[in-house]
Amino acid sequence: MKLFAGLASVSIGILTLFSFSGCNNNPVIDEYTFVVTGDDRIAAKEDSAHPEYNTINEYQVKRLFKEVSEMKPLPKMLIVDGDLVLGYTDGDTVKLANELKAWIKLYKESPLANTNVKLIAFAGNHETCEKIGSSRIGSAPDERTFIREMKDYIAGDDGPHYTGLRPGTDSLMTDQSKLSYSFDFGGDHYVILSTDAVDRESRIPYHWLEKDLKKAHDNGARHIFLFGHKPAWPTAHLTETGLDDFPANRDSAWAVMEKYNASAYFCSHFHIWDTVHPHQGKTWEVVCGNAGAPCPKDWIGPYYGFTVVKVYSKVDITSMGRDLDNDTYTAPRDDKATMIRAKLTLNQ
Repeated sequence: MKLFAGLASVSIGILTLFSFSGCNNNPVIDEYTFVVTGDDRIAAKEDSAHPEYNTINEYQVKRLFKEVSEMKPLPKMLIVDGDLVLGYTDGDTVKLANELKAWIKLYKESPLANTNVKLIAFAGNHETCEKIGSSRIGSAPDERTFIREMKDYIAGDDGPHYTGLRPGTDSLMTDQSKLSYSFDFGGDHYVILSTDAVDRESRIPYHWLEKDLKKAHDNGARHIFLFGHKPAWPTAHLTETGLDDFPANRDSAWAVMEKYNASAYFCSHFHIWDTVHPHQGKTWEVVCGNAGAPCPKDWIGPYYGFTVVKVYSKVDITSMGRDLDNDTYTAPRDDKATMIRAKLTLNQ
């Protein structure tokens, strides 16, 4: 298929059913791929092309699911980095639940649902926060709603629990065990991080992360991959802030990632594709928030798409994308082909 001709060199060994396991029972797969992307919500309901999916960029999400389902070989996972829906429902959790159900319906109607690709989706600020003045404040009812509605797409439950304001902890005011968690696959370690827990907005639970990554490292994980909604580091297209709102927390979390040789932190929130390498030879930040939300006007040559990660002794990262028109960003663009836009190889 021409669409993925540039990825023809990607190959995989004997196909195995997807399963999660502890590090001690986590056999290495010599080579496999996963896909990551984020931010497919629209800017306002008036932008919707279909009332049933009135907070989702329907065309782009359908195309994402279809194109991932046509990859050869199939990736093991599709990980969606939050802001699936518009959210910010002013405390109306029924409304939030219906938005999430509409997103799930799109997936279940897609050809991807009939493959062995494991779908993992976690929350961004649009799912678990509410607008209060100019702030975005974490909401416990929204967290519970996300966990309930998205339970089939949450891949673990070993994350941190409520601690309260206690020294030496992450001062978590709600249970985060299904919002920040980890799992192992193919000899590698995966960590999902909530970046907007209640009363801990724009922060990472780095005390829990330290324990989790130490265990993975001690158990011989080949690569460590982390995923969170908000970027840790600003890019050239600074449209919003991320974890740099609390630099002490960000620096502590990043130091943990580097200490245990994490390969990359994949995030979205900024509606672009970009990379940041804060310290030579250490962990990379890969911003892949171009799944369908409106892109910043100063991003020249904007494109929607997804990121393919080929995992072997090294890590190859390939950004796949198709041109878009910011003025009609929800309109179908079948004339625009998805092609390779950027490539990066990590040696960790």
